[in-house]
Amino acid sequence: MLSAVMGAQAKEVVLRALMEDVPETHIIEQMLPQFEKESGIKVEFEKIGYGDMHDKLVAQLIAPQSYYNLLEVDFLWAGEFPAAQWLTDLTPLIKKDSFDTSAFIPSTVSLLNHDKDKLFILPMYNYSMGLIYRTDILADKTVQQQYQAGANKALVPPQTLEDYVALIKYIKEKQGIAGAAMQGQRGDPNSMEFSNYLFAAGGDYLDQDNKVALNSPAGKKALALYVDAIQHGAQAGALSATLDDTMRLMCSGKAFSMITYWWMLPQLDNRQACPNVAGKLALTTMPGGHGESGGWGWGIPHNVSPEEKQAAWTFIQWAQSKKTETERALQGHAPVRADVYQDPAVLAKFPYYQTAQQVVASGKSFPIFTYSAQYEDVLGTQLSQVAGGNGTVDGALAESAAQLEKLMKK
Repeated sequence: MLSAVMGAQAKEVVLRALMEDVPETHIIEQMLPQFEKESGIKVEFEKIGYGDMHDKLVAQLIAPQSYYNLLEVDFLWAGEFPAAQWLTDLTPLIKKDSFDTSAFIPSTVSLLNHDKDKLFILPMYNYSMGLIYRTDILADKTVQQQYQAGANKALVPPQTLEDYVALIKYIKEKQGIAGAAMQGQRGDPNSMEFSNYLFAAGGDYLDQDNKVALNSPAGKKALALYVDAIQHGAQAGALSATLDDTMRLMCSGKAFSMITYWWMLPQLDNRQACPNVAGKLALTTMPGGHGESGGWGWGIPHNVSPEEKQAAWTFIQWAQSKKTETERALQGHAPVRADVYQDPAVLAKFPYYQTAQQVVASGKSFPIFTYSAQYEDVLGTQLSQVAGGNGTVDGALAESAAQLEKLMKK
């Protein structure tokens, strides 16, 4: 049930949100007339690419009054935005309306909030990463026989990171398609992609004491395998490819696999949009057990009127209610509520949501601090250079670790 909007003036508020132009945004946008009918509050989404969002939001958050009065906040900004006091603490609003947050998967909440006494960002959707692969290729008898003859072992879903890289190299060499659709563009794409290799190899960015732990034997193994994969198992042009490029390649049927955000599966498993691969795909956690965890949340700017804050909170409650999240999930939404993953109607339509919950639960996070977004660019530059044949694995890893330590000290 929507909370009451205080005063007639609040009903005249127009909520404006800057949103990443991805399927999740379109799912919610299609449902906005339903919210507007129930609440009387109009909502406008301005959709742009991820790379332009951060700076455009910051320009408004440091202004006397923000044009955007409803925020979509990436987990990479979850250290920076609260530290700069740009967000409204949602805790009093949650208590006032007795909004039940117990259904939210704990990892989706902790990913976005680092103050144990305050909640600035309510989870919106999760984009933890796992492995999506073609089951029809693994089931092909001819491919199985050829692989057995060449590798001297059965063709099965990879259990380790080394198994995965060896498999995608074989697929590319012998089957004439990319073994992996890889998003190697410098910055957010390759930083997020590499993080899966790091976690799957048993490495991490930080240790339990929050000290930089990237330059380790596990880190070196992860980076060496990442370079090998992008050079010998990926599509041509992988070093400049984005998430959208990998989506199109996988949809076309010209790739065996992709390490990607799990919510890509409902988009790919669509017979109208991707007839070449729909019904032939499976999702699993990263070979090795851990992938990159990521997510978006809703926030409310500090520099908007009380009426706008109340209207924004009314919208957030609606968007993240069990009813609305279930409707979103039936269209391919990546839930943050455990009860939505377990909903019978959702599982009937998307049986792999049971695996998706495991992907979310097992995910590990990129380092979250004030300069997380800047570190993506630092790391991405090193990854791009070494994957492009410039420099060494040891040198790139040492420099990436040194720059992380430097930024964390700022």
